[in-house]
Amino acid sequence: MFVMSQGKSPANYNHNHRIMSHEINIENGKAAFVSVKEKPWHGLGQIVAEAMTSEEAIKLGGLNYEVSKKPAIFQNPLTGELEDVPGKFVNIRMDTGKPLGVVGSKYEIVQNDEAFSFFDAIVGKGEAIFETAGALGDGERMFITAKLPAHISVRGEEIEEYLFLYNSHDGSGSIVAAFTPIRVVCNNTLNAALRNMKMKVAIRHTSSVKARLETAYKVLNITNSLHNELGDLFNVMAKKNITDRTLWNLITETIGGDAALNKIAKGEELSTRMNNMIEDVHEYALGHDTQQTIATKGTLFGAYNAVTGYFQNIKEYKSDEKALISVTEGTGAFYGQKMFSLCAKQI
Repeated sequence: MFVMSQGKSPANYNHNHRIMSHEINIENGKAAFVSVKEKPWHGLGQIVAEAMTSEEAIKLGGLNYEVSKKPAIFQNPLTGELEDVPGKFVNIRMDTGKPLGVVGSKYEIVQNDEAFSFFDAIVGKGEAIFETAGALGDGERMFITAKLPAHISVRGEEIEEYLFLYNSHDGSGSIVAAFTPIRVVCNNTLNAALRNMKMKVAIRHTSSVKARLETAYKVLNITNSLHNELGDLFNVMAKKNITDRTLWNLITETIGGDAALNKIAKGEELSTRMNNMIEDVHEYALGHDTQQTIATKGTLFGAYNAVTGYFQNIKEYKSDEKALISVTEGTGAFYGQKMFSLCAKQI
């Protein structure tokens, strides 16, 4: 399901997971979030029984609004007259009149329905299976997940394949489209970095429509080429047993790098923050129910899954927005990619 799903810890896993403060956009008492079957964030938003079409996702997810770029204007304190700010514009949400962000003259708005069409172009016109969609803040940030028909089997356990799209109307960044395999049993986002193969593409808001479509097909080619290689690597990792010492070293090197391992070798202490994070990930690796399967218990795949699972399901964030960024392109994704590379070297 969606990358923000929160896993539940078993009774023997003693960790107090603080509920994140949501940043789901709410207009006229309605939350802009929709999810298939899974309960939406904090009970907000709509839940539907079946996978959605793009039109349904736009409507149910509260994304059926238009954004328009207007000149940025200020009142001259000397003359009292209104004047344009040279080269600056404000993106306005037209149904509420709320400003979403200040942008430059070359900034090109990608409307929400255009973003969904972008997904249609990737998966095939009319064939995209949308499962979650929503807006954050005042509607300046939005996300979409679309399920692909293929899946990866790791020692009998299914890993479904998704495409994830993150867009903004506040000028804060690019459109990000990412290939995101998700393990069904625990909904962990597996942000693997396959050696020299990129898992995501970023599209600048100054790009042309033609460039966006070309990038869409580029993403499709990535997902097709990743499928077999990713499945093979995960299965090899799931059959490679490791000791608890190796697990600890992999986690320590992932979180702290060579410097952390060198400090430990010299008998020096790590910072409290780093030590706590390493211990939390290690505890998750040994104690969480998703780490007790044939594919994860005592294996390289389990080590990798422990890092992605911790940052997806256990790590505390100040808000859903920060968690979303972490697991898709921030700290969580970085550590997941780093652990994947370390595990690949062990094969």
